[in-house]
Amino acid sequence: MQAYINGTGCISPQETFDTNSFLENITEYNENFLQVVPPVYKEFIKPIELRRMSRIIRMGLTSALICLKDSEIESPDSIITGTGMGCVEDTEKFLTAVLENKEQLLTPTSFIRSTHNTVGAQIAVTIRCHNYNYTYVHRGFSFESALLDAMMLIDEKEAANVLVGAIDETSENNFIILGRLNYWKKDLINNLDLLKHNTSGSISGEASVFFTISEKPSPTTYAKINGIKMFSDPVSKEMLESQIQSLMQDAGLSYKDIDLLVMGYSGDSETDSLYKQAASIVGENIPQVYFKHLCGEFHTSSAFGLWTAANILKRNHIPEVLKVGNFNLDSPKNILLYNHHRNEQHSLILLSK
Repeated sequence: MQAYINGTGCISPQETFDTNSFLENITEYNENFLQVVPPVYKEFIKPIELRRMSRIIRMGLTSALICLKDSEIESPDSIITGTGMGCVEDTEKFLTAVLENKEQLLTPTSFIRSTHNTVGAQIAVTIRCHNYNYTYVHRGFSFESALLDAMMLIDEKEAANVLVGAIDETSENNFIILGRLNYWKKDLINNLDLLKHNTSGSISGEASVFFTISEKPSPTTYAKINGIKMFSDPVSKEMLESQIQSLMQDAGLSYKDIDLLVMGYSGDSETDSLYKQAASIVGENIPQVYFKHLCGEFHTSSAFGLWTAANILKRNHIPEVLKVGNFNLDSPKNILLYNHHRNEQHSLILLSK
C-alpha cells in the first residue's frame, strides 16, 4: 500500500501552525509539562462558535482546517482520527461535577464533550462532510491505526482523499497521576537537553496533527508513504530486525536506500536503547534526528514524528534542533520513522520523496 501526504496541519508545543515555516522559532521549556502554543483561533473559527468549544476541540478543528487549506481540498472523502486519552479536561470536569454535586443536578455538556470521537464529529459538522468518520482509541497505536485505515481506503479505491489525524491533550491532574506511575522525570529539565539526562521517565506533551492522505501526488505533496508496520509488547533485537526487513522488502528497498532515521527518543534511559538497536540494524552511520524534545511524550506523538519527516522531505532541510549529533545531509530521499510508546506499542513508517 502506498499513499501521498498532500497537506499537513500541526498545533504543538512549538510554533508549528504556520505551514510556510518549519521549526524556525523554537520554544524552550524548563519544566516537564509541555502544552501547545495556540494560534489565534478566531482567525479560523467564528468567535460565537469558539466560546463553546473546549481546548482540545479548538486544537483539533483548527489543525484540520489548516491541513485542508494546505492541501487545497475543501471536503475529504473520509475523516479518521486517533487519540490515546481523548478529551481529558472535559472528562475531569464531568467527574469533578459528579463528586461535588453528589451525582445530582448535573449538566450534560462536559459529558457530551468528553467522548473520544468529539473532535472528528466537530470537524465533520464544520466542513459539512457526511462521509465515513471514525475514531481509533488504541493507546500507542491510535494514530497508526487511523493512518492504516486511511491507506486501506485509498488502496481499495473507496476514497481518494482522506483527512487523518491525531489529537491528545494533557492536564495538570493527568500529569500528576501519570507522574506517580513514573512516566515523567523527577527533576525539572530543559526540553532541549532531553537526551543529556540519562534517567528514567520522559517529559509530558500534547499536540494535534492532521494530514491529507491521497491516492495521487499533487503540487502540494510532502512525501510518499511506502508502508507501515505495527507490533506490540517488549521486543527483542531479532524481532525488531525482522519487522524492519519486512517493511523494507514490501517497499522494494534495502537498508542502503535509507538516508535518514527519525527516532522517537524520549530521554527515558530504560527504553531509548531500542532506538539504538534499530540504528545498529539499519546502519550506525545513517544520520538520525529526533522530535520528542519539541512535543513531549504522549500516546500519539508519532504523528508529530511523521509531520517532522514529511517536512524534511518536502523542504530538503533538516533543522539543527532535530539532529542527533553532527552531520550534513542536504536532500534525503528515503526516511524510516521508528517510535514506540513505553516499549508497549511499536511502529515503523517508511517515507520517500
